[in-house]
Amino acid sequence: MAKVAVSLDAELVVEVMVLSGTGSPQDAVELVVRDYIARGHRTEARTELKDERLREIDAEPQEPQG
Repeated sequence: MAKVAVSLDAELVVEVMVLSGTGSPQDAVELVVRDYIARGHRTEARTELKDERLREIDAEPQEPQG
């Protein structure tokens, strides 16, 4: 896998290390990025299910109104 070097504010990295309980800046930042990606995938899955349900409701024949 390709590697990318990024400069970050040291205070941010230290805070992430403390919150995540990791001992290295590399591990802490990777953990945050992986968590962000996982949250995005979970959100997409929930949104997709909701959209499918709405499409199913719209596809059902509706009774004439009025």
